[in-house]
Amino acid sequence: MWNFVFRRFLVAIPTLLLISVLIFGVIQLQPGGFLENMLDDPRVSRETVETIRKQYGLDQPVWVQYLNWLERFAQGDFGYSFLNNRPVAGLIWERLGWTVFLALLTILTTWVVAIPLGIYTALRRHGLGATVANLIGYFGLATPDFLVALLLIFAVLSSGGTNVGGLFSPQYIDAPWSWEKFKDMLAHLWIPLIVIGLDGTASIMRQMRANMLDVLTQDYIRTARSKGLAERVVLWKHAVRNAINPLISIAGLSLPNLISSTIIASIVLNLPTIGPFLYQSLLDKDQYVVMALLMLSAILLMIGNLLADLALAWADPRIRYE
Repeated sequence: MWNFVFRRFLVAIPTLLLISVLIFGVIQLQPGGFLENMLDDPRVSRETVETIRKQYGLDQPVWVQYLNWLERFAQGDFGYSFLNNRPVAGLIWERLGWTVFLALLTILTTWVVAIPLGIYTALRRHGLGATVANLIGYFGLATPDFLVALLLIFAVLSSGGTNVGGLFSPQYIDAPWSWEKFKDMLAHLWIPLIVIGLDGTASIMRQMRANMLDVLTQDYIRTARSKGLAERVVLWKHAVRNAINPLISIAGLSLPNLISSTIIASIVLNLPTIGPFLYQSLLDKDQYVVMALLMLSAILLMIGNLLADLALAWADPRIRYE
């Protein structure tokens, strides 16, 4: 197993280098830039812009800029945000906590809800409950998350509620943690969980249902039943255990969603996550912020795939990487 992890690590190095070249190249190809946009302000002179450009090495050849950025990134220095006049690392860490919290809570909730529903709709596929669950699943797949957010906001406001947008009421945003602040967060949290998790829940439920329907027709299931095993043993020890394997293999794709997922929904709900920060940085051409977030997304993707492979080997004894 350790040899497999080591090989994956060796493969990740050139892969990340290639990704870094693509990211840096695409950012350099975009017309204009933040410093050029500064010239639209009559209070900023061209001499000032040139001074900033030299200070951060942006007057050097492109390949020198790339090597300098890559070296600093490897050392944990993600560059400087011209828009916010602050180091990029500090801006990311400020938003990373809430981003990780919401993402992990959403992923956990999604799997806890979707897997049982997928099993139920496969076993009772002609029942009323399975039909209703499938209709909700179709709705989740077909409806954009920002539209779900707007519908929930309208429903809450129409019913006289006020806990809409953000994670806290205005009086608790900068207040120290207390039981009242925690309850206020819970009152706000259910809307982001539904909005962010509805699409994933519907998708995983449909995949689990399809996997179960396929597994239940396999010969080893019929063999297990013919041996007189209890139905719950056949379902949970054999069918579910094999049906869930494909979902484990794609679970690693969830980690990059810490940065790039549900950007529009986060903007609509005013959530303090990294997604809107990335979107605004793209609009303002704040290049170091964009490059840092895209590189972190690539790193998280590779880590997520590795963890998914390891989890798959743990869950299925037939899979060995040696």
